[in-house]
Amino acid sequence: MADQDFIIRKYRAADREAVRKICCDTGFLGKPVDAIFQDRELFADFLTAYYTDVEPESSVVLEVGGEVHGYILGSRFPKKQAAYHRRAILPRALKLLWRLAFRYNANSRRYVWWLLARGRKETPLTPAGMAHFHINMYPAAKNVQRTRAMLDYFFDYLVANGEKAVYGQMVVFESRRGARMFARYGFELKDDVEVTKYRRYVDTPVFLFTVVKDLTAGATIYGNDLRGKVTAK
Repeated sequence: MADQDFIIRKYRAADREAVRKICCDTGFLGKPVDAIFQDRELFADFLTAYYTDVEPESSVVLEVGGEVHGYILGSRFPKKQAAYHRRAILPRALKLLWRLAFRYNANSRRYVWWLLARGRKETPLTPAGMAHFHINMYPAAKNVQRTRAMLDYFFDYLVANGEKAVYGQMVVFESRRGARMFARYGFELKDDVEVTKYRRYVDTPVFLFTVVKDLTAGATIYGNDLRGKVTAK
């Protein structure tokens, strides 16, 4: 999918470093993760490596001016992903603990202790056996048209491969977004949990939402209240 402003296309192996860079450059509420966790290698490994290295066919990128400025990392195979993480967790955990002991600064140590003590507790419930996705863009690249195009492209891929539903997890500031906003775009809120690792850095509570899209009801990002009012490109 392309126009004069941007291109939406399938992920390629050559995009790997760009995806990892975007992940780290936006990992702290749209800003570089370095302020709260200095280890870009492990941060990107945990959040992107499965998608880029094992199931790349389920990922999509946004190109602006010939460069990758955003992505959707998706998975249709939760069991395969779980098996990958079981294999990968020990070497990554050992590397993390060694760096915690000898290399990390105070903010990074706080991040790791949150991850170990609170990370699992502060992850909202996810639907078992369902396809899922993560969407991320540089702030300067974000607009409704590009976001919609990326999601519609990804949802078309899922429908073409027989998927009936998909879930995503979104970071949300309570004062800005909520269940009604997601409903407008065809998502149902399933669970939400406050992410306390951000309390030290921002005044507004930050939540992680699990939202589900029923692809049998329509594979665009718009919900029933907007259907018929927006023309897809």
